[in-house]
Amino acid sequence: MAAPVVDAEYLRQVEGARRDLRALIASKGCAPIMLRLAWHDAGTYDAKTKTGGANGSIRHEEEYTHGSNAGLKIAIDLLEPIKRKHPNITYADLYQLAGVVAIEVTGGPTVDFVPGRRDSSVCPREGRLPDAKKGAPHLRDIFYQMGLTDKDIVARALSGGHTLGKAHPERSGFDGAWTKEPLKFDNSYFLELLREESEGLLKLPTDRALLEDPEFRRFVDHYAKDEDAFFKDYAESHKKLSELGFAPRSSAKSDGSTAAATLAQSAFGVAVAAAVVIAGYLYESSKKTK
Repeated sequence: MAAPVVDAEYLRQVEGARRDLRALIASKGCAPIMLRLAWHDAGTYDAKTKTGGANGSIRHEEEYTHGSNAGLKIAIDLLEPIKRKHPNITYADLYQLAGVVAIEVTGGPTVDFVPGRRDSSVCPREGRLPDAKKGAPHLRDIFYQMGLTDKDIVARALSGGHTLGKAHPERSGFDGAWTKEPLKFDNSYFLELLREESEGLLKLPTDRALLEDPEFRRFVDHYAKDEDAFFKDYAESHKKLSELGFAPRSSAKSDGSTAAATLAQSAFGVAVAAAVVIAGYLYESSKKTK
C-alpha cells in the first residue's frame, strides 16, 4: 500500500488519536497488551529480506492467529473505534502510537515518534518472534535478524516489556508477573532479576539468560543501578524497533511547511510506539480487557 501523506490533517488526527489512546489505556488498564501489540507488529522484521516490520499486518487473521500472538485480537479490537474516528491514520502508525502511549501512561520515558508508516496486507511467516523457553543464542539469532544489538535486547526487547504486564497461562503457558507493580514502567525488572528471592515473581529462561550471559549481564547491572540510563537507552531502542521496515522521510519531521509547524507545536505528543518484550506474548492486558 502507498505511504500516507503526512500533512497537517494527518498530524491533527495523530494528536486526536493520542488523546483517545491515553483515555482508553488509562481506563482499561491495558498498557501491557498495547505495548505487546506494537512490538509484535514490528518484531517480525527481517533485515536481510527487508520484509515484515511495523506495517500493521498483524491486524489480519493470518497473522494474529500465530501462536506467539495469542490474545492480541483483544488489543486490535480495542483500537478499531479509534481507527474509525481518525481514518487517515494507518494501522501501522496507530499500533506504534498505542505502544508509546502505553509507556507514557505508565510513567515511562518519552519515545520519539515520526508518523508515515504504510500498511501492508502481506503477513510474515510464523516463527520470527522470540521463544521465551530458549536462551541467549536464540535471543541473538532473533534480534540480530532484525538488525538490533545486545543493548537493544536488554534495554527494550526484554526488560522494557517485562517491566509491564504479566504472563497469562492460556496465552503462553506461563503465569505470573515480573515485578510487584506490573502497570508501572520503571527499572524494577532489573532489580528483581538480581534478587536471590523474588517472592514468587516470574523468571523465564529468557530472563535467566540475561543474568547468565556476560554481555547481557553488564546491562542488567547498569540498569538496576541507574534508572535514568535505562530510560534513555529504552527510548532509543524502542524508537529503533518501532521503525523497523520504515524509512522516515525528513519532510515528516521538518521542512518548513504547515505540517512541520503543527508537529513542532505538539512535540510533546510526538512520542510513540512500542513495544517490546522478548516474550511479549506473555503480557496480559488486565481483567478489564477480558
